Parts: sequence; structure tokens; C-alpha cells
Amino acid sequence: MTATHTRTAGPPATSDQKTTYREAMREALREALRTDERVFLMGEDVGRYGGCFGVSLGLLEEFGPERIRDAPLSESAFVGAGIGAALAGMRPIVEIMTVNFSLLALDQILNNAATLLHMSGGQLPVPIVIRMTTGAGRQLAAQHSHSLEGWYAHIPGLRVLAPATITDARYMLAPALADPDPVLIFEHGSLYNVSGKLPTETGLVDIEHAAVRRPGTDVSVITYGGSLPKALAAADDLARVGISAEVVDLRTLRPLDDATIGESVARTHRAVVVDEGWRTGSLAAEISARLTEQHFYDLDAPIERVCSAEVPMPYARRLEEAALPQPAGIVTAARRAVGEPVPAGADEPGAVAGGSS
Repeated sequence: MTATHTRTAGPPATSDQKTTYREAMREALREALRTDERVFLMGEDVGRYGGCFGVSLGLLEEFGPERIRDAPLSESAFVGAGIGAALAGMRPIVEIMTVNFSLLALDQILNNAATLLHMSGGQLPVPIVIRMTTGAGRQLAAQHSHSLEGWYAHIPGLRVLAPATITDARYMLAPALADPDPVLIFEHGSLYNVSGKLPTETGLVDIEHAAVRRPGTDVSVITYGGSLPKALAAADDLARVGISAEVVDLRTLRPLDDATIGESVARTHRAVVVDEGWRTGSLAAEISARLTEQHFYDLDAPIERVCSAEVPMPYARRLEEAALPQPAGIVTAARRAVGEPVPAGADEPGAVAGGSS
């Protein structure tokens, strides 16, 4: 594999004005609605309420009820309506409030959106974008804290995106809408309030490649979505003890960018995969398997995995924090990978969530 596949996120030009992940996503929606009259937004509370997480606030007043459509409380019905609109030539953006509710529309997503192009011999593309909030860390208990991106990344016929930065939140929507296949966008709930300066240079944003968010030489920390800030924090902690961690943001979960992941591990010879999903049957398991298949002789240590504890997500804050991957657990896994001593107590609950492979 050649190094030309690697996407390293350097310091692009930025505007002076700060924005949030939520506002960046709203501006992406606004641009899409202004640019293409076929685009409309549909979902529960996306109109008058402005979206359950405030992403679509103000868009009803700007574009009207034909373009910003409040849907009834039936995910199967409005996702199915979105699929029908896409088949008829529209470019629908369907918002599902949280990922657990997407299970009510799984038949539509799996058996219709993902399969119609193939079952029709290429005659029926389904250019729909489905957005949903994912992840834990906000004390929403077991029914509203799932990380099911790995389930959807299992399905052929879908493209699965996980924007982890303000830049990706702002600029991934346009190529998603241009994709002839169904695209699922997973927005981690902990990121909506993250603020920063929005880069004006967008050439590094695409929906094909992973990005190296921090270069390093000793260990590759591979992650996505809401775990990216934790991985970057862990890399800071590791640097203080002389360990150089390279942080890879997957960005696209299906199809995975094997080239960028593999090139990183070929440089560092060690890997820690951080995945908020449960460890069994996870994206972390898939990435570990691919690295073992493709880069076995590049690895100098077993692949480490840091995942959520295999329990329904607790409501109590301290228990929730203990069940989720945390920077301390990532640091411990990285130290193990490079053969550094692990401090006493580092394997206590809350330090390593999910263990290693």
C-alpha cells in the first residue's frame, strides 16, 4: 500500500469566528437546502421544535413546512417515506432522534434502502441520507445510550459516516447527498456543544478516507466519533511519559479505509483500537481482524482494544463513566502495547473499559 492514501489533518486555514458542532451541522443542512430544491429534511420535531438536539433550529422559518417536515411518531413510516422520495428523484435527509429508535426502522433500512439498487439490477438507486444521534455519556440510561454503528457497518449497500470534528460535521453532508447509495450519519451526542474555529479550507474533508489527527511513532490509536477527543487526550498524557501516539480518526465506518489504518500501523508497529460499542462483535473486532490479516508481520505487540463494558449502559454518572472507554484506559492499553510498566491501580474499574484482545 502506498502512502498516498493517508489523509493527515494538518492545520488548515480557519475563520476567526467560533462555532459549535451543532451549528456546523445546521449550516450544512442550510447549504444543502439552498443549493438543491430536491433536498428536504424530515423527522420527529425537526420543524417547530428545532430538532431534539437543536440542530434544525430556525430552518422551518427559513424554508417552510414543505422542506422541513415534522413526522409522526413512527420511524418505520417516515424512513419508508424518505426511501420512496429518494426513489422518486428527491434528496431526503431523514433525522432519527437517537440510534435506538432506528431499530424501529431497521426493516426499511436493511431490506429496502440497502438492497433495492442491487435487487433491481442497478435500476433503483436510493440516494437518502439518514442522520441520528448516537453514544452514551449523558446519563440517558440503557435505552438511549447505544453505539450501534457497528451493526449498520455490517450491512452491504450502506455507507456509514461518523463525523467527529466540527469540520466534518459541516462538510460531510454535501458529498453524502451526492452519493447514489444510502448514507447513514452518526452524530455523537457529546459532540454537539464542542466549539472551535471552522476551517475555511475543505479539501481534506471527504467520505472515503480516514484521517490522521495526530502523527506519532510508537503506537496507533484508532477510533471514531465521540471517542476521538478521548483518544487525543490520551495521546497528550502519553506524550508526557515519552510515548508518541498516532491518532487515526476512521470517519467512514463502511467502507473502512484499510489503507490509512494499515499505513499507520506499518509506521508504529502497535495498535490500540478504541470503540464505544460493546467489545463482542464490534468494529474494534473487525479492525483487529483486518490488521491481523493484512499487517501481521508489521505488528510488534498484540492489538489492544478499549471498548464499553458488556452491560446495559448504567444511568448513575460514576457507573456510566466506568462503563465507557476513558482516556486513562486508552493510556493503559497503549503502555501495555509498547511494553511500558502499567501503574498500580490502572486496571481498576473505570480505567480500562472492555479490556484488551
